[in-house]
Amino acid sequence: MDTSTEYNQIIDHCRTLFIKKTIDYGTSWRVMRPTSITDQIFIKAQRIRTLEEKKVSKVGEGVIDEYIGIVNYCVIAMIQLDLGIDGNLDLETKETENRYDEKIRETRELMLAKNHDYGEAWRDMRISSLTDLILTKLHRVKQIEDNNGQTLVSEGLQANYQDMLNYAVFALIKLGLSAKPL
Repeated sequence: MDTSTEYNQIIDHCRTLFIKKTIDYGTSWRVMRPTSITDQIFIKAQRIRTLEEKKVSKVGEGVIDEYIGIVNYCVIAMIQLDLGIDGNLDLETKETENRYDEKIRETRELMLAKNHDYGEAWRDMRISSLTDLILTKLHRVKQIEDNNGQTLVSEGLQANYQDMLNYAVFALIKLGLSAKPL
């Protein structure tokens, strides 16, 4: 399969779960400040790294579930960047779907452009390196947040969330999720 097809299959899986959780819980995540969302992503990435090192999960969920969580929390973070935390906390499911799709469309376009320029180098990378890149981006995001969103020469928050989302999708492709039925 080609990257675009595999990417779309992973996103379809993540989106389906996201929408089902939106139906179950509504948009309860709207109360989260951006820093809390960053920490949520950090917890998931750190757990992946721990599982990669220890090779044992004591709570049942594995790295695939955590990478899916990273994808969806990155979308949440980007939506929150647009909406802020002071607005309406209860978004309609359709609006949430539209916002999710918009963030994915923007992030997919970035992935395709970078994939062209980098020659799909991610395919030759270890999954553990993708985890480490996500953790690196998280430390950058935390620093940007500590600087009140200001950067001198670096890309901003959205670009970092997009990169983390794409690294998580690449990891899920490498783990074979795109080949599994939904």
